[in-house]
Order: sequence, then C-alpha cells, then structure tokens
Amino acid sequence: MALKHANPLEVIDLFHRPDVEPEPPVSVSLLRTAAVQIIRLVLPAGHDMPSHHVHGVVTLQCLAGRVDVDAAGGRCTLEAGQLVMLAGDEPHSLHAPVAAVVLLTLMHQVPGRWQPREA
Repeated sequence: MALKHANPLEVIDLFHRPDVEPEPPVSVSLLRTAAVQIIRLVLPAGHDMPSHHVHGVVTLQCLAGRVDVDAAGGRCTLEAGQLVMLAGDEPHSLHAPVAAVVLLTLMHQVPGRWQPREA
C-alpha cells in the first residue's frame, strides 16, 4: 500500500498525536513531490543511522530531543529548534544520544551542486 502524502492546504501534524497515529510515534514520509520530500524521523535514545548520502540538498531540523550529525565537513549537534543544511551527495550519519524527533527535508533535482550565496 502506498503511503498517504499531504495534499495542498492539508495540515500536517509534526508531533505525535495518539488519536491519529499508532503508539509509539513512528518515522513517516509526510509530503512528497517531484521537487521535495519531507520526512519526520523518530529516533529512540541511542539510535544510530549509519553513514549514507542522497543526491539532493538536505535540511535537518530538530523538533525535540537532540541529534548529532556527522558529515565530511565535521560534526554538529542539533537541539530542539535548530536546523542544519547538508549539500547533496555528502555522506552523513546521525546519532540520537536522547530520544529525538527530526524533520528531514530533501530537495530533489536541484540543478548543480550547492554553492554558498555570494555576499
């Protein structure tokens, strides 16, 4: 069965709602178009997501908890309310020292590699 993705103007709950989804909260793809995909990652304490890469530019926004992001350029730690961007094709891994909820946005078909905007 295909996942249900949001339609235009359909409100998406980013946090777990026991009346709407199963217990415990799960990772789920919330929205997907030809240009973008948004995924809510639910990471239990101690969870490691091994090194991998995707072709598009990625943003990771920590909604709850804390998550360590390791990439070729170094490491950062995100706490609730913080966001980081990763260039496409950049290997990265995640570690959740405590339970965390992360909003992952993947931008497909971005022409060329990401470059910083000139000042």
